[in-house]
Amino acid sequence: MTLDLRVFTEPQQGATYDDQLAVAQATEKLGFSAFFRSDHYLAMGGDGLPGPTDSWTTLAGLARDTSTVRLGTLVSSATFRHPGVLAVQVAQVDQMSGGRVELGLGAGWFAREHEAYGIPFPDKRFGILTEQLEILTGMWATPAGETFSHHGTHYTLTDSPALPKPAQEKLPVIVGGGGPTRTPALAARFADEYNQGFPELDSVAPRIGVINDALAAAGRTPESLVQSVALVLAVGKDEAEFTRRAAAIGREPAELREHGVAGTVSEAVDLLGSLRDQGVQRVYLQTLDLQDLDHLDLVAREVATQL
Repeated sequence: MTLDLRVFTEPQQGATYDDQLAVAQATEKLGFSAFFRSDHYLAMGGDGLPGPTDSWTTLAGLARDTSTVRLGTLVSSATFRHPGVLAVQVAQVDQMSGGRVELGLGAGWFAREHEAYGIPFPDKRFGILTEQLEILTGMWATPAGETFSHHGTHYTLTDSPALPKPAQEKLPVIVGGGGPTRTPALAARFADEYNQGFPELDSVAPRIGVINDALAAAGRTPESLVQSVALVLAVGKDEAEFTRRAAAIGREPAELREHGVAGTVSEAVDLLGSLRDQGVQRVYLQTLDLQDLDHLDLVAREVATQL
């Protein structure tokens, strides 16, 4: 089985649209399957200059400025947008891209960015996420000419035309999170992909087992869901280059080796091969230095070709 490698960025740390465009176009040129970005409005350390960029505004631009690479969020926060509005945004960007969009959606966790930008941050958010997934998938699945209604605890939609529709017949939905029961059940109900975000490496295979159990309980097969992980990326052609890349993102080499796709080319190949053997089908490579396009070139030429 070939392991699918995707590029994942954190633009809230400081990136313009043009910075992201350069990475997305390199992602496409080098043969990675997708360019994904976080959905945050506040930097997590550092000054974040020149400031945040909105994820779906960015992806709309990239939909027109790229041609083959898939595009998405890992993950959008359910607290940021009303689900009816998000359904319109995602469907429109999917149309603009010719059917290349995927939606990662989560409950939201970063209270400080909500405070900074005046976004409500309720204590209990799992119900909000659940209803948003019900609404999004329900609206997109409603046949044209029919209407969609939803009467829940958090949202009410009455006779929505449920338009526009995505270009894809089934727009992929990604769910992640570490909860023991509710999150696996949510993934089994709605997701096309389950993502483990920055897991401890020895926890990956057991978590896949938990998700597969939830799939079975929902009457789904393991093959119906893509299993993915997101891990920080720092690879060098030799130890000196790896150490330089670790320093550029403010991380210690030993810590990166413990938690990420990190080290020399052979170390990265070994780790990714091990994840594939454990049942991981897709890896999101968290690329933090968006100016270092040679990094992606090295991974495409030396790492991906061995997988």
